[in-house]
Order: sequence, then structure tokens, then C-alpha cells
Amino acid sequence: MSKRYTITAALPYTNGPIHIGHLAGVYVPADIYARYLRLTGNDVAFICGSDEHGVPITIKAKKEGVTPQDIVDKYHAIIKKSFEDFGVSFDNYSRTSAKIHHDTAQEFFKALYDKGEFIEEITEQLYDEEADQFLADRFVTGTCPKCGNEEAYGDQCEKCGSSLNATDLINPKSAITGNVPTLKQTKHWFLPLDKHEAFLKEWILKGHKKDWKPNVYGQVKSWIDDGLRPRAVTRDLDWGIPVPVEGADGKVLYVWFDAPIGYISATKEWAERVGKDWEPYWKDENTKLVHFIGKDNIVFHCIIFPAMLKAEGSYILPDNVPANEFLNLEGNKLSTSKNWAVWLPEYLEDFPNQQDVLRYALTANAPETKDNDFTWADFQAKNNNELVAIFGNFINRVVVLTDKYYNGIVPTPSEYSLADKEILATIKAYPEVIASSIERYRFREASQELMNVARLGNKYLADEEPWKLIKTDEERTKTIMFVALQIASALATLSEPFLPFTSDKLKNILSVTSSNSTSLGINSVEMSWEDISTKAVLLPAGHQIGKAELLFSKIEDETIQKQLDKLIASKKSNEAANKKVEPQKDMITFDDFSKLDIRVGTILEAEKMPKANKLLVLKVDTGIDVRTIVSGIAESFTAEEVIGKRVTVLVNLAPRALRGVDSQGMILMTENAEGKLVFVNPDDKSVNNGLHIS
Repeated sequence: MSKRYTITAALPYTNGPIHIGHLAGVYVPADIYARYLRLTGNDVAFICGSDEHGVPITIKAKKEGVTPQDIVDKYHAIIKKSFEDFGVSFDNYSRTSAKIHHDTAQEFFKALYDKGEFIEEITEQLYDEEADQFLADRFVTGTCPKCGNEEAYGDQCEKCGSSLNATDLINPKSAITGNVPTLKQTKHWFLPLDKHEAFLKEWILKGHKKDWKPNVYGQVKSWIDDGLRPRAVTRDLDWGIPVPVEGADGKVLYVWFDAPIGYISATKEWAERVGKDWEPYWKDENTKLVHFIGKDNIVFHCIIFPAMLKAEGSYILPDNVPANEFLNLEGNKLSTSKNWAVWLPEYLEDFPNQQDVLRYALTANAPETKDNDFTWADFQAKNNNELVAIFGNFINRVVVLTDKYYNGIVPTPSEYSLADKEILATIKAYPEVIASSIERYRFREASQELMNVARLGNKYLADEEPWKLIKTDEERTKTIMFVALQIASALATLSEPFLPFTSDKLKNILSVTSSNSTSLGINSVEMSWEDISTKAVLLPAGHQIGKAELLFSKIEDETIQKQLDKLIASKKSNEAANKKVEPQKDMITFDDFSKLDIRVGTILEAEKMPKANKLLVLKVDTGIDVRTIVSGIAESFTAEEVIGKRVTVLVNLAPRALRGVDSQGMILMTENAEGKLVFVNPDDKSVNNGLHIS
């Protein structure tokens, strides 16, 4: 029976493009779920949009010398196009700067305000005297009072995950000027979460929420057990949605209050566009509301937003919040600020028409119960060893043999063998098997069940060997190929939630159309998810299929190495750009400096120090003698590279034994902007060895 679903995906901040962490944590699983529900005949509103009022946006705008509107316009366009190109099937992708959202958020605030659901308080907030403004959460950094992380933000410590207030930080400083902020009084409105504690305990802890993921339920229970406190819903900022009450000049809605209302305003926008009523999707108890988020948003979607909806009184509450853990990259935490990420726009450019490869790799390695690691080597293996060697190989063999033996016409089977009957019965069971995993939000498990269908097909062909049997038993070969084509057609539909581009390509090859498609192709067979379980035959005898084409292509080592090189180069460039200049050392006198004897020299000989990775043993002409100097530059230069180099040498450094070799001086080195070790060379080539540098 058809049901109504409202599916939301966390609103991405418009201060940068989407990366694989976002995709694995939120958007790929949400899209699989939405596609599956549509394919099984349900009424679905899949909603998302750009979150454009976060403080990181204003920080980026200040750094770039542009307005926040410039930033959100730029990245909203980039993010929206990336999602479209990647095949994320939102029914509506909106933005929180839209008028419909401003109106909806203000109406929601006013409804709670009129019901007396807020507390109005004058409190002391951190203030930057030089910038002449109050410091919202991300404009403050300091030491986390819970774990000691010295780079915690005013709203959250990203190291231990604790939710904070800016005034909780130890040694806070302004992210605008770097100054130590002062405290200044200001008026704000607060949502008293403690007032809703009893409801939340009843709804979550005593209710039916034990079917939530353990990480979600555990975090929520910990918050409730710790005792809930009032939370500000307004702040002093010049970027955001104005607070719609008297006495609130210069104040905007706090982004955590404004952003989730974006799901509602985006639904309104969609319903208006397609001629539907939006209210059943948010106010009908028969509608199932599901939020897809990352684990850093659990509290907002499981405690704060439900408290807001309950306080308003007319909205349904989420049925489930299947939050994922985090995805790491090549063994390190993904970091947008450090540019340690695989950005979706770049992936789409580097791997054209290979959206499904990334979708599959992220799903097969999804961080559903723990943080997982994305590596380019695993990405390559998932493509080459699974998509190409299993899925693609099976389809290619079936289509090529059908074309070769029967000119692309599905043959008429004769009597089924026991193996045929078992295969056909197994195929009929797979829609329920995969559906069970999807409906329990186990998308990784579901993707492997899909691949098992392809494995089943490959094993069937390998066992039956129609390419050999065609010479001795044509009737049996027809039956084998008929059965194999039934497996292929099942894959065309079952793969749609996971591999939508591949599914479309395969349906085109087999001349199959989904039952939820708006149009039927000429002479195509209509097929639904349910048909795979209920129909005796999926592709009828006499049906004409098309020519074979490769569904997936092998990814070579050189392609993967380019991605690894790009990551390393990006990391080095970022480290160089953000490298902190060391503070000045203690003052010295001119007499101290004059004791240093620094001269121009030339490296005459060089060899690697045995059993030492970093050391080169150099013979250097200093102009006064030829001496041995041991230098730790072997990881940056080969011995051959440095012979003949003009160098700057500290010659009156006391000798020091290094691995049994007396080093009689020091070569002066520095790092360039990319962090690469370089020589401090005298510019004038006419300067002779031995001359002082002063």
C-alpha cells in the first residue's frame, strides 16, 4: 500500500562545494532511500536546500572582501549543479535566502512567541571592542572546557563533539581581530528545552525510538540524562533573518533555529510549483518524516527541532533520524579548511560519466556504524574488481551472446532444469531482501545484496557454459540465455536506487522501462520493483534488446596516482599558506652576531650516509679549506643533485660527530612557499668561495 514520505537531507552550508564526506554521510543514502520509495510506488517529497545564514559564511566573506550574499550566490549555484550532475534526485533544492523561507521562519518564530514559548533574557555576551560587534558562536575560538582542545569554537568542540556556549570557552579570542573579547549585556530570546524534557523522555526514551541507530539513540539519551537547558534562538548579527518582534532591532534568528525550518519552506516551494498541498507532508500523522544527517547534527534534529515542532503544535515529528558517522580520507580526518578533501565538482570533472562509481564506493564503505576511511586504492578496487569484473562482466556476456546467437531477440525457453528453477526463485526473493536492508537504513548491506544478484548471474553462466553448449544442444542454450536475461532485467530495476545512471543505460540496452517512468519507450517492457517478485517472466520471449555497451570501464593506476598527487600537492600548498611564522627569538648583541663566520662555499663531493635516510656527507670548498659537513637534506636532494651547488656555510660551528663522522660546519637552508627545502644561495655568481656574508 502506498504511503506518504517526507525525506529531508541536511542543508549544506554555502561557504564551499560539496565533498565526499557530505555525500557518504547524508546525500547518497538519502537518495537511495528516496529512489527506492518512489520505485515501490510511494508518495515522496525529497527536500533539501542551501543553508545560507551560518557564521562560516560571514567569516569567508570577510576574508575574501565580499558580501555574504556574494558568497551564498556563488556556492548555492555550485552545490545545486553538483547535486544535479551527480544524480541526487531532490524533488526540491531550495535556499534559506529565499523569500518563502524568510516568511516561513518568521511566521514560525511569531507563532511560538505569541504562545509564550520563549524566555526573554538580558545576558552577557562576548563582544569585540575593536570590531564593535557581538561575537556569534564561530566568531569565537578558545580552549574546550571538557577536553582541552585549544581550537574549539564558540558553539562546539570538533575534537570531543561537545556542544558549547561561547562564554564556556577558556581563554576565548575573537576570530575577527584576534583580541580577547569583553562581556557586554544584550537581550535575546531563548527556547526553554528543559520545559520539553518530560515530553522528549516520553517520546524518545520510553517511546518507540529504540529502533533508531545506537549512535543516535545513545547521543540523545546522554543529552537528556545530562539535563536540558534553555538555548538562544536569536543573536546579534547583521546577516540572517530579522527577528519579527518589537525591540529586536539588529537581531536575527539563530541559524540552528532558522535552518531546519528550511525543510518546511522548501516543501512549500515545491508544492506550490507542482500544484500540491504542502501541509499533509508535515501535518498528517500518516506521513513518515525521515531526516538524513551527519552525526554532528543529531542533537539539533532529535531534540531541538522536535521541541520546536512540538511547541508549535501542528506538526508531525520525525519517525527516524538515520545519522551516519564521519568519513576520513586516506587515513586523515576530512578538513575543508586544510583542503584535505575530494570535492564533488572536481570529481565530476576528473571522472566524467562515472557518478555511479563514486556512489557505489561510498555506499559499499558507508560510515553507518563507525567512522570509515575512503582511499583511492579502495575506490579503484571497488570499480575494477566489483563493478567491472562482476556487474559489468555479467551484463556484457549476456547481451553479447544474445546478439550473437539470436540477433538480440529473447529466445523461447524449453524445459527448466532444477538449477534454472532455483535461480528464478532466488531472483524473485531479492526485491524483499534488498528492501528489508534499505528500510532498516542499512544501505551498505543493501548494495552488497545487489552485487550478489550479479554474482549469481556470473556463477550461473560459468556453471552452464552456454558458449560451449551452443555447439551440441541449441534448445538447452536458449533456456540458459532466457534465464540469464531474466537476471539481467532484474538488475536493471534493482540497481536503480544505487546506480541510477547505470540502471538507465541497462534499461536502454534491454528496452525496459520503470513503472514509475513518465514515458514508455517504443517496444519497451514496463517493469516495477514488485514485478520482479510476482511476474513469471520479466523479459518475454521474442522481445528485442539492443546492442552491448560497457557499463563500467577499468580505472588505471596512473589515474589514481594523479588523485593522490593532487591531494599531496594540495596539502603542502595549504600548509605553506597557513604556516605560522615562528616568533622572534631573544635579543642578541652585535658582538653575538659578529662571532658567526658565514662564508660562501661550493659542494665538491656528496654521498649518502649509510643506514641513514636523512643524511648526506658533503665535501665543501669553503675558500679557507675543504671540509666535511654532514647535512640532513637527503630526503629532499640526491647526492648527484647537490654536487657543484653554491651554498652558504656557517664555518665556525663547533665540530659534532654524526654517526661516526665529524661534521665541521653547517649548510644554511630554508623552505619555500610550498614547504620545500631550498639552499640559501648567494645571488652574485662572481662571489668567490671563502668570502664573508655580512
